[in-house]
Amino acid sequence: MAVATTNSIDLSARWQLHDHVSLRDEAFGALAYHHDTRRLVFLKSVALVEVVRRLGEFATANDALCALVATSEHGRYAAALATLNRSEIIREC
Repeated sequence: MAVATTNSIDLSARWQLHDHVSLRDEAFGALAYHHDTRRLVFLKSVALVEVVRRLGEFATANDALCALVATSEHGRYAAALATLNRSEIIREC
């Protein structure tokens, strides 16, 4: 299992949307609802929603970022993924 600290995420690991999370598209991005924890999380970017939805299609989170996000935005998206991991919205495969 890969190591993810409180402020980071292991981008060399494979990640996916948690099985118990539903996404509801909104104009600002999406609402993510975790059915077990009852946590509701706002994804405030349509691009972030696409990354989260498609994470499981890629061998690593870094591959997903390289394919879906401008290089200059990788740090920002990696931070967002770390937050989503802490909220149990995404999980390591």
